[in-house]
Order: sequence, then structure tokens, then C-alpha cells
Amino acid sequence: MTITVSPRQTRPPVFLPRAPTVPIGVLALAGFASGAGMRLLDPLLPMVADSLHVTVAGTSALVAGFMLSYGLGQVVLGPLGDRLGKLRVVAVAVTLYGLFVAACGGASGMMALVALRATSGLFAGAIIPLIMAHLGDAVPYADRQATLGRFMTGMVMAQMLTGPIAGIVGSHGGWRMAFVVLGVFAVGVGATLTARLGRALWRATADLGRGAVPGPIAYLRLLRRPVGQWLLLSAFLDGLCLFGGAFPYVGAFMIDEFHLSATAAGLIVAGFGVGSFVYTRFARPLVRRFGEGNLLLLGGLGVSAGLIGLALTPGWAVAAALQALMGLTFYMFHGVLQARATEVLPKARGAAVSAFALALFLGQAVGALAFGGLLAAHGYRFGFMTAALAMIAVTIFCRWGLGALARRGRIAR
Repeated sequence: MTITVSPRQTRPPVFLPRAPTVPIGVLALAGFASGAGMRLLDPLLPMVADSLHVTVAGTSALVAGFMLSYGLGQVVLGPLGDRLGKLRVVAVAVTLYGLFVAACGGASGMMALVALRATSGLFAGAIIPLIMAHLGDAVPYADRQATLGRFMTGMVMAQMLTGPIAGIVGSHGGWRMAFVVLGVFAVGVGATLTARLGRALWRATADLGRGAVPGPIAYLRLLRRPVGQWLLLSAFLDGLCLFGGAFPYVGAFMIDEFHLSATAAGLIVAGFGVGSFVYTRFARPLVRRFGEGNLLLLGGLGVSAGLIGLALTPGWAVAAALQALMGLTFYMFHGVLQARATEVLPKARGAAVSAFALALFLGQAVGALAFGGLLAAHGYRFGFMTAALAMIAVTIFCRWGLGALARRGRIAR
């Protein structure tokens, strides 16, 4: 089924009201480019560490730098999208992102690579949150989680394909070539989106941004509301335990623990994407069958079980199966949070989703540094077990908070 999303909006602020429609497939490609940047280094960390004469734990700055700039940029990028047009900002950002990713391939040392990677993270930060906010404007909430799931197919395919492709390219052309390939792809996506928007990309419109809540006011409103407080804390803890904590190091664990090649490790990491892809195909019936609260609970506990299994795994085959389980259950958990993020401030969706992303990626940055410390001191298995136990507590908190807010009428059941 082909879905096209028109930039025409009646409320809240409009974006390019006379622009051509943008197929959701193009938006998913932009999500793929951004998602690939997050996972590109998963099978390459040992190779980068060896090339730049640092330890694998020492490469945590590459993960943390990307995530930190991705998150901090949200303070400006969300309101900018509300003001100038969400897809307009995305088109420019994905192009600049691609240029800086390609430049990473020419980095002369660790410091230069961290700086270029952090800059690419800044522009990557505009892509997924603003597209999600755009879909929030265009799609009713009852259908939104399913539509977001279709858009997130791009992110999921990045989970599935980035590891194997990066591993293959890295094994044959080196880690620098992997950055160049992704950079060229992202620039191509930016050119495609620009072409789809056409002249409307640059044409000023009188009603663009009308009714938008200014960024500082939107953030204050979000922080004052109990639902906003719950959502931001949940996102931070999500990033702390998973995105920045356990997930980026699975590929390195396969290489160091089971002596696999970068290509084989990438294929195992791709198992996460297989499970995630199952979620995108069945998001609508899953929501209808279990409801948001139970989906959140089952997803979080499923991820925790997968991490415990990873900490105890006797071999790489078991780890590969666990990756698929974690991919499905993670998006069951995370999908509820991101759908809520698109609804918490309808008149400032760009700012609201960007605040959600800021909290998520601040958690990722802290998680990357914390997990790097655990890795250096106690090894991979201890780190995965710690993340699993922490995720159980996070799941209980998120489910309790969602139920409490619903009982008080703060959010719709």
C-alpha cells in the first residue's frame, strides 16, 4: 500500500500549503539515512579503534558525540521546523548531514573524527523528529502509531542493513569508505526530497508558521504538564539503558567474545532490524489487541529478557535470535512513547517531538559513556545484565506513569 502525505495542513501551523505531495517512501529514505548514521559504527568500532590507536572503550566518544549533538540541536531545530516548515528544514538538514558524514571518511585522527561525527549528528537531529511532527499534523491519533510505524520502516531497514553493509564495506574498503558511502546516499536523499518539494521549498508563504507556539513557551508548557514530565523522563531513561547503553556494543561483543568478522557481526546486529520490521507490519493490530499500556509493558519486559539472554549467551547463534526478539519488543515499547510525543503539544509538534528527541539522546549520550565505563571495568556481559535490570525498572515506571495519567484524565485512554 502506497501512502502519500501532503504538506497541506489546516491546523496547527501549515507547511507549504500549495506544495506537491511527498510520498512516505521518500520520508522513510530520509529516516533510513539518519538511522544508518546511528548504527554505522556498530561493527566498525574495533576497526576504528585499531586504526586510530585507541581502545574500543575509547571510541565511546564517537557514539556520545553524535548523540549529544543530535539531542542538544533539538532545542533549536524543533521550533525552527514549526516556524519555517518541517519538511523544508528536513530537506536542507539531510543534505548537510550527508556532506559531514562523507567528510568523516577523511578525518585525520580521533579528535577530528569526533568533531565531524558530532556535526553530522546535529543535522541528523532535524530529520526524524520533524518528519514525525509533520505526520502528527497530518494523521489522526487513532491511525498515527500505524502510520509512524510505516515511516519507521526506514529506520528499521537501517537497523537491518547498516550493520551488514558497513561490515562488508569496512572489511573490503576500510571504515573510511563506509562513511563516504553513507554520506553520498544521504546527499542523494536530500536532492530527491528537494526535487519533490520543487519551487515551494524556497517560496515564502504568508500563513507559514501562523499559530505556532514560540519555542521557549512550548518547552515551558511541556515541562509544566505532568504528561510532559513523564514523557521526557521516560525518553531519557529509554536512551540511557538502550540506545546509548547496550545496543551500540552488540557488534563489538560478537567480535571480541566470539571472534567473528565485522561482516558476521553486522549480520547478527541486523537481526534487531528483522524484529523491528515485524513491528512495522503489525503495529496497528498490536495496538488494537493489547492497548498502549500493555504494549508498553510487554515491550519493555521483552527487551529486558533479551538483554539478560545476551549476557548469558553461550554462542553467537543465540545472540542472533535474541536480536530479533529485542527488535520487536523494543519498538513495541518505544512506539508508544513516540506516538505520545506527537500529541502532547498539538500547536507546537515540532518543539514537542524535538524535546522528546533531546531527552532520548541526552540519555543515549550518558548511556554511551556509562556503558563504556562498565565495559572497561567489568566486560560486556556485566554491562548487558546491568542494562537489563535497569530496563525492568524503567518499564515499570513508564507503565505506571501512563496508567496514572490516564486515570487522572491527563491523556486519553
